[in-house]
Amino acid sequence: MSINGRAYIVGAFEHPTRKAPDKSLAQLHAEVARGALEDAGLAPRDIDGYFCGGDAPGTGPLSLLDYMNLKVRHADSTNVGGSSYILHVGHAAEAIAAGKCDIALITLAGRPRSTGSGKGNLQRTDNPVQPDFPFEQPFGLATVNIYAMCAARHMYEFGTTSEQLAWVKVAASHHAQHNPGAMLREVVTVADVVGSPVIADPLHRLDCCVISDGGGAVIVARPEIARSLKRPLVRVRGAAEAVKHQNAGDIDLTCSAGSFSGPAAFAEAGVGPADIKYVSLYDSFTITVVIQLEDLGFCPRGKGGAFVADGNLISGQGRLPFNTDGGGLCNNHPFNRGGMTKIIEAVRQLRGEAHPAVQVPNCDLALAHGTGGLLGTRHGSATLIMERE
Repeated sequence: MSINGRAYIVGAFEHPTRKAPDKSLAQLHAEVARGALEDAGLAPRDIDGYFCGGDAPGTGPLSLLDYMNLKVRHADSTNVGGSSYILHVGHAAEAIAAGKCDIALITLAGRPRSTGSGKGNLQRTDNPVQPDFPFEQPFGLATVNIYAMCAARHMYEFGTTSEQLAWVKVAASHHAQHNPGAMLREVVTVADVVGSPVIADPLHRLDCCVISDGGGAVIVARPEIARSLKRPLVRVRGAAEAVKHQNAGDIDLTCSAGSFSGPAAFAEAGVGPADIKYVSLYDSFTITVVIQLEDLGFCPRGKGGAFVADGNLISGQGRLPFNTDGGGLCNNHPFNRGGMTKIIEAVRQLRGEAHPAVQVPNCDLALAHGTGGLLGTRHGSATLIMERE
């Protein structure tokens, strides 16, 4: 069942906080839900579908629906890490097209900065009953060294350089300077990035995302409801998801599940990479962006380093503006999951509501893409294509 044109994003809200020691996780979920409702011009009683991911406290939708006093007829708590919320928009559109709900709320919230639980350089302590854990645990698996391994392999195979990766951070910083809420607003240079301390060779400190509290929410609705609201129309044109794992040892560290979800989303939308005016890409590390650009077809495989160099991702300057809020590298990154904020900034661009200094002219097609899990091992990807009507 195609969802092209079957649902619209009618509300979007990003929590302004970057550190919330005085708020509970449930409170953050409720606050972003209220913000999205106000943005859409809707009331809590209008919501009849609810979607959340692994960040939800307690029993997920059961606990949060009770806390927010929402009465729904459809709920989904699919958890594929940072790609969950982009995937949820696709699932919400499918549910709406199938008549399971009319207006769906999707929320994300996290407090890793306040709780000190988001340090990517610490050994991962996954559930020991996972079938893969006993094989990986002795090697000291950490988030940053897994991504560093992907970067090292990309450099070995394709000649990608640290200076090229640094341009991803440089572009993010050029955008973040215009975002009052961004954690890192100072514009940096390639020399600043490669001169920052090495965290896991070849990744430097400035190749890594920030860690913040916060969250966000979006609301997806039936077309006739969207047209009745006083907001610019953002149509869901295509969506797809995929999972990539270690393939019984036949591992390719230089591509992601986006190589599967991207083409499927483009096919459903009936457009190609050349049609996209703006991209929101999950930027846990600079190498994450480079690999995603290749997998989604914006440049040939192995050419991502050259593609991002010389400011090609900077709005108003480059070929493909990305993450104009500063992204996870500079703006925020709640609960180690950046997918939600990718949708929100894409919606801003399509509505013409991004900061004037980074607003993409005539932005009518945007793509949001997320990767959840670990790029070098098992992970999920989700791709969403949206259109300004």
